[in-house]
Amino acid sequence: MLLAVISDSHLGAPSPWLESVYARHLAKADALLHCGDITGRATWSFFLQHPNFHACLGNCDWDLGAELSPVVRFDLGDLSVAAMHGFGNRSGVGQRAAEALGPHAGLVCFGHTHQRHFSTHAGFHLLNPGSLGEGSLALVRIEPGQALDCTFVDVE
Repeated sequence: MLLAVISDSHLGAPSPWLESVYARHLAKADALLHCGDITGRATWSFFLQHPNFHACLGNCDWDLGAELSPVVRFDLGDLSVAAMHGFGNRSGVGQRAAEALGPHAGLVCFGHTHQRHFSTHAGFHLLNPGSLGEGSLALVRIEPGQALDCTFVDVE
């Protein structure tokens, strides 16, 4: 299975660039996760075209508070996934996400820092896909009995 993870798109409305990124990298994924800061209602609506779209609330998602929660959880195959955006000082966001969600998920995803990160901890993996608005996303291959394979993708 393939999980596409994005964060920090910071787009008020879909652009031709976003439509191209979606077609080339996101549409084929079995699930699409946005770790917050979608920023625009029109962009959120655009991502809803994915049949297995999940998202959490970011600190710039002011008009999406009724639709999104601060934490999102779902299962993809045998993998439990949890995500939060992160708030406040960017330093330590990953640690806070790991402490809050790590005990309950095999993959913990977060955003806010705009910095790529993938690490393995006792019982879970921690992932920040970087900022989609700055040209970064992550693709996570999930195969039964195999270690997670995370690939960062530079998008233009």
